[in-house]
Order: sequence, then C-alpha cells, then structure tokens
Amino acid sequence: MKLYADRVPVALRQLITDIVVVLWVYLWIRVALWINDTVEKLAVPGQKLESAGNGIAGNLADAGGKVGRVPIVGDDLTEPFNGAADAARAIADAGQEQQEIVGRLALILPAVAVAVPLALVLFLWLPSRLRWMRRAGIAAAVRDDAAGRDLLALRALAGRPLGQLAKLGPDIAQSWRSGDAAAVDALADLELRALGLRHRRRV
Repeated sequence: MKLYADRVPVALRQLITDIVVVLWVYLWIRVALWINDTVEKLAVPGQKLESAGNGIAGNLADAGGKVGRVPIVGDDLTEPFNGAADAARAIADAGQEQQEIVGRLALILPAVAVAVPLALVLFLWLPSRLRWMRRAGIAAAVRDDAAGRDLLALRALAGRPLGQLAKLGPDIAQSWRSGDAAAVDALADLELRALGLRHRRRV
C-alpha cells in the first residue's frame, strides 16, 4: 500500500491535504473542548443556588427547632420556619437540577459540534484516500510486469476519459487488442499518471 504518489505535484497535494485534514480535526476537537468548558461554567450559578438553599434550609431548621422548645406556643412558631426551610430546599433542588441539565448539555453540545466535521472526514475524505492508496499500491506492484502493464492499459481503457484516450491515437483500442507494446505502454502510462505514479518502461 502506497501512502503518497511518486510525482511531486500529486504527492505534495496529498501531503497538504492530509495536514489540512489533521488540523481540521484538531481544530474541531479544540472547539468541542472549549464548548464543554464554557457550558460547564453555566453550572456555577446552580452550585451557588444549591449551596445557598441548603445553607438557608439548615439554618431555618435549626432556628425552628430552637423555637419549638418554647412552651405552649412553640409548635405554632415552628411552622413558619419549617415552611421557609422547605422553600429553601426547593431552591437547592432547583440549583441541583440546573447543574444536571448543564452537565448533559456539556456532553451533548461538544459531541454535536465535532460530529459533523468528523463525519465529513470519515465518510468522504478517508474512503477516497484509502481507495487511492489501495489502487496505487496495486498499480505500483504490477507496473514492472508485462502482464501488469497490460492490466493497467485495460484499466485506462475502461476508466479514463475519452478525450485522454483520443490523444493516444484513434486506433489505440485496436492497437491494445493486437498486443502493440507501444500502445500498451502508452495506456499504462496514462493510468499511472492519473494515480500520480511513474511509468517504468520495459527494457
């Protein structure tokens, strides 16, 4: 399997593209981490609400307990403190709920932010890159053999645009069928050039 082409312009383009893709993925990972950090900061008010609510509820419950020891009217005086303590606990629960929501968002939003760029890489760029590597690897392995050159010539006849084939001559297909070595080499060279590989002619 070949990683890069033999011809410098094609290899340079592939190298630059690979670097851009790596930087693209790295950039979006950094964006996802930034989103995660930013969203998690939204949990701070919820933490403060929870802490304040629990603190107030605890103080009110203590005060209600002390007031409840007052003879005769203690129970009546305790009810407002208990009600206020319950309200404070509700505030604490709201703060905790806010933290849970922020925690879920801190996971979901970065995942969404990085999913689309990664999908483009995994489903568009990577298959194309692997396809070229496989084809170029096979072509490089067979280009020195007579049978391999014939296969490359056949591949060129089947896959290259008609305009490119016509430049090799109007009878290029007939010449290939008759086993003309020059025609086979020309077609094999055309296919190798399309892959960015050099053609090694027979000695």
